[in-house]
Amino acid sequence: MYRKLLCNYVPVFAIFIISVLFLGCNESPKVSEDVKKINVELLVDRFDSEFAAATPESLPALKGKYPYLFPVQYADSIWVAKMKDTIQIELLSEVEKKFSDFSQEEESLELLFKHIKYYYPQFDTPKVVTVISDVDYSNRIILTDTLLLIGLDNYLGPEHRFYHDIQNYISADLDSQYLAVDVASAFAKKVVPRPRERTFLAQLIYYGKELYLKDKLLPLATDAQKINYSEDQFLWAEANEQAIWRNFIESEYLYSTENTLGRRFLDPAPFSKFGLELDNESPGRIGRYVGWQIVRSFMDKNEVTLQQMLNLPAEEIFKKSNYKPRK
Repeated sequence: MYRKLLCNYVPVFAIFIISVLFLGCNESPKVSEDVKKINVELLVDRFDSEFAAATPESLPALKGKYPYLFPVQYADSIWVAKMKDTIQIELLSEVEKKFSDFSQEEESLELLFKHIKYYYPQFDTPKVVTVISDVDYSNRIILTDTLLLIGLDNYLGPEHRFYHDIQNYISADLDSQYLAVDVASAFAKKVVPRPRERTFLAQLIYYGKELYLKDKLLPLATDAQKINYSEDQFLWAEANEQAIWRNFIESEYLYSTENTLGRRFLDPAPFSKFGLELDNESPGRIGRYVGWQIVRSFMDKNEVTLQQMLNLPAEEIFKKSNYKPRK
């Protein structure tokens, strides 16, 4: 039965191309015009470039400008040593090559912040500071109420030599196309309530809410980009949605509280773990994709605001979604 988890790329690929051609049509014209009118003052400080040009003599001025980047427990000698460290110099050099012109990223961030402010009028645009993080990909984006830190050394492209010792499913995300997407993810974590229930369904819906929020905040991103998939991975998910759902239902996963389900279907991984021969063809985090489709189905069939939906319990969203996977 589950050998139906096979990709039929031809019709799905055609659908994908059509969706790309009409990119941006997900928003109503009214929302688009309203978003354009929103004023966002985007301030971007390139700390990475400033540190690369710094000297021991200019260090005090740099510390005065960015006190939050210089913990008081570290002596100046630590930072002077960093300035001379060959690995740091190479990191800074590679970041400068990739992001000497940061205008495209600034435009993407400005558009993202305008959409956030449209749905969350009290949102204050944070100051953006670009840094290097020694390829700390787990913390490549740090968002507070007033500050957004972006570790640019985590966006040099999946084939970059700095990432050769990193597993492929992780390095695939280390690409500049996901920069604004990752910022949207960081914002989503601040506004999407964590589920109180421990069921697999509650987890599916939680991630589905995050991804649906990205639908609204990132109208120019492809669906593949929103979930940090390659185009092929997204096509696989679309082509196999019905078989994936059947597997979840027949295995009685939805109301299970088994912790391993998160690791198998929700957490970042090389592939999802159905326990079938075709697992290696699947992308990781496939449960998030399914949760996304459930939330989309719910929003298509119910008149609720974005904020109302984010606060609804998973069970209500699931029952009122009348979700039916695409065939």
